[in-house]
Amino acid sequence: MSVPSDAVSVTPAQPIQKARLRIWPVLPFLAYMIGAQIALRTITNWDRNVMMLVIFGPVVCMLAVGLWWLFASRAAWRDRIVGLVCGGALAGIAFALIDPTMRGFGFMFTVLPVVATVATLAIVVFSRLGSRRATVATLVVSAISFGYWDLVRHDGMSGDFKPDIHWRWEKTAEDKFLATLPTNAPAKAASVEPLGEVTWPQFRGPQNGVVPGVVLDVAWTARPPKQIWRHMVGPGWSSFSVAGNRLFTQEQRGAKEVVVCYDAKTGAERWVHESPARFTETMGGAGPRATPTIAGDRLYALGATGLLDCLDPLTGESKWERDLKKDGRPAPPMWGFSSSPLVVGDKVVVYAGGEKDKGVVAYDTKTGELRWSAPAGNHTYSSPQLATVAGRDVILMLDNSGISAIDPATGQPAWTYEWKFENYRAIQPLVVDPSGLLLGTGMGMGTRRIEIKAAKAGVEFAERWTSLDMKPDFNDYVAYQGYLYGLDHNILSCVDLATGKRKWKNGRYGNGQLLLLPDAGQLLVLSETGDLVLVRANPEKLDEVARQKVLEGKTWNHAALVGNRIYVRNAEEAAGYELPLAGQSSGQPPKREGGGQL
Repeated sequence: MSVPSDAVSVTPAQPIQKARLRIWPVLPFLAYMIGAQIALRTITNWDRNVMMLVIFGPVVCMLAVGLWWLFASRAAWRDRIVGLVCGGALAGIAFALIDPTMRGFGFMFTVLPVVATVATLAIVVFSRLGSRRATVATLVVSAISFGYWDLVRHDGMSGDFKPDIHWRWEKTAEDKFLATLPTNAPAKAASVEPLGEVTWPQFRGPQNGVVPGVVLDVAWTARPPKQIWRHMVGPGWSSFSVAGNRLFTQEQRGAKEVVVCYDAKTGAERWVHESPARFTETMGGAGPRATPTIAGDRLYALGATGLLDCLDPLTGESKWERDLKKDGRPAPPMWGFSSSPLVVGDKVVVYAGGEKDKGVVAYDTKTGELRWSAPAGNHTYSSPQLATVAGRDVILMLDNSGISAIDPATGQPAWTYEWKFENYRAIQPLVVDPSGLLLGTGMGMGTRRIEIKAAKAGVEFAERWTSLDMKPDFNDYVAYQGYLYGLDHNILSCVDLATGKRKWKNGRYGNGQLLLLPDAGQLLVLSETGDLVLVRANPEKLDEVARQKVLEGKTWNHAALVGNRIYVRNAEEAAGYELPLAGQSSGQPPKREGGGQL
């Protein structure tokens, strides 16, 4: 059969090839984001620069992935626009539905980086399906990922920046505690019992974490610490101050910030003073940060929102109140007003963080009237501290600008040493000799020893050393017989005070706190996990001799030690324990230093 010359040949139709996405440019960003997520969950001793890369790096990667999708992915333009618009809509819906504890820092630096990592991994996995199907599949994966975060809440972080995540319908420790409280307002009944001796008047006690006159028995297996009482408390990072049979601390109870007096023998609540205030933030959670101070017949307490209360320690009755948001900075620092009050003579001194000369303020102890104000840095979590340096009594204030010394009577600056650091400082300066000071700084900046000597023109400064072998975060250290003992981020370390060089580093106690018992060269460590640990101050090695669990939950609070009674608390519970003293049989009552029974 002949074929017409004008016939058109027909070939079978070929399947339309799906355009593949250009994946290789996004792979380095994906690897970085995955690495950052692994680092957040595994690193325990953070360097400041590494921390910045792990926290802020994924945010930069998210922007880079967005630019890749829009300009270099080879996806159809409609898919690019739909992907960005729908992805943004999912983020907006998730933010609207998410638990309030996940907003702000938590949403930006926890939720979005995780969802972005999952979405980027999904687009790589589904890239062979073509841009349309890959876009839809990635949006579905993103919706599921956002949905998970909408079902959880953030209950703060550990000292290693590990988030404490719970289902949002679970009751918090604060919810459980509030359910045990009476619904009626607490009464402030008068007390006929006198206040008694003030044995632990302020934050870190009368000697800045040093407790002479106490030698503990090391045989805790045979004679363990004896629990006297233990009960739930409201959240907060306050410690105890102690007078007679009364313990004073601060807590959060729902929408109210409270100062509480507990019975030291039984743990029973004696009175509560309430203020309508609540402070909370991503890392530490809710509650006040400072410790009440007892002086004379008054109790002074600074809340995290800036309310300074002067109370009757017998009844909790308010004598006067000042607001640091009016007298100092207009809003609390990132982690709240955390400085504990310092009483010097007839003045109570607090860090206010205001501009110009409103950094540190002093009020009349009786009337609350402003007596003087002095300049300081605009943020710190340290407390004003009375010390004798270079032959002069001064108030030391460690802040983001460095350290300043203030005349207690007039508020006039005595001297200022500049060492700027715009992240945070949260520990106390340590006086190691009449002219020597240690300045500790978190986030891997280390510790500096400076010498301050009187001179004709004022004072002269000399930097002895700056050491990265001791990098305290918010964990105070102590000096004993030429050596410094403290937590290098979260590992107990010993450093030579003459050189700043490390002698040893061992013992993972988290971001806990410690006390020095100098009569026996003992360190009493309260770990972040609630263990009480007895350690010999040995410059040659870690010498842990005893340990007992005393609290459940994250414990950042300082302990208060009076005789052989130790009072401990965290954001969930408080307890009193009797510690075994050396040289006593189990049947003998403990004795106070200088005679007399406790």
